[in-house]
This record gives sequence, structure tokens and C-alpha cells, in this order.
Amino acid sequence: MKKTIFEEMGGTYVRCGDYFIPNLTLPEEEEPRFVGVWGQRHLQYLKEYRKTVYLDLLMSGRLNSYLTDIEEQAQDRFEMIVEQIKQAQGITEQLKADNTWKWVGRMNNIQACAREIVDKEIIYQ
Repeated sequence: MKKTIFEEMGGTYVRCGDYFIPNLTLPEEEEPRFVGVWGQRHLQYLKEYRKTVYLDLLMSGRLNSYLTDIEEQAQDRFEMIVEQIKQAQGITEQLKADNTWKWVGRMNNIQACAREIVDKEIIYQ
């Protein structure tokens, strides 16, 4: 009997009743690393809007490393944007000591702006 392409590539089958089912396994991934909020948001985006990219990463065993890379890039970019805006607006530790509520309000605004920028540049792209 002639071998199928799957068998020629080293694949095997298991017989279940009258059917032959291919033995499919996912490649081994390196040790899973932490995927934080940025990586989880990008994962949700991939699942909803980029299904082929998601499936390709999942089946190749690269999904976790890809998401941790996105997590690191997004977090670094977020921190850099926050620092740049703080310097541009003159927000210092002195303001924090003098008027805590004003400092908290301005920091919340800065972080919200930074989140939107990171979302647009990295997460939803």
C-alpha cells in the first residue's frame, strides 16, 4: 500500500474501529513564562480578529514566547511614555508631597493616555 504524505513526513496513525486517526502532537514549548495584562489583551485580540496568526503561533509552539515578548515591549513602552509625559508636564515628587490628590489625578490621566498609546501601537496591531 502506498504511503500517504503524512506517513512520508514521519507521521503515524492509530486505528479506532474502522478509522485511522493521525497521531498529532504539539511541538514542545520552552518553559512557560509570565504573560501579564498586555499579553492577555493581545491574546484576546488575536483570538477575535487574527485567528490564523493565533492558530499558527499555537500550533508551532511559539504562542507563549510571542506573548511574553509583547508583554515586555508593551510594559517598557508604557513606562517610557509615562516618564516622558511626567517630565513634559513637570510632575515631580515635590508635587506629590505638596498636593497628593492633584498628583494622583494627573498621574491617572497620564497612565490612561499611555495605555491608549500602547494599545494602538502594540496591542491592537
